Amino acid sequence: QVLLVESGGGLVQAGDSLRLSCAASGRTFSRYAVAWFRQPPGKEREFVAGISRSGGSTYYADFTKGRFAISRDNAKNTVWLQMSSLNPEATGNYSCAAVGTTFPARREGGYAFWGQGTQVTVSS
Repeated sequence: QVLLVESGGGLVQAGDSLRLSCAASGRTFSRYAVAWFRQPPGKEREFVAGISRSGGSTYYADFTKGRFAISRDNAKNTVWLQMSSLNPEATGNYSCAAVGTTFPARREGGYAFWGQGTQVTVSS
């Protein structure tokens, strides 16, 4: 069982940066690949970025265009999503999810554990 808690969301202006955190409970966090998903208003949830359980491999959705970076520290049981040059299209509820595999999946159906999400709103 893994409990995930996101933080770091908020209201920012276009061009600003945000760093989201995903804090996990348990001593076996290093056994889980983790991903960030987001759900824009009125749209389906979509994959943003994922990281392997060791942190050695990372994956991104095309729309991140090099502006987002996912990282993790297994000693701190935390995964981060650094987002820069934000635009209003980045608005949405961001959730982290964990799966007991080496590498993350891009489909949300592959994840057993989810956080409650943190809201990101980017104004123009």
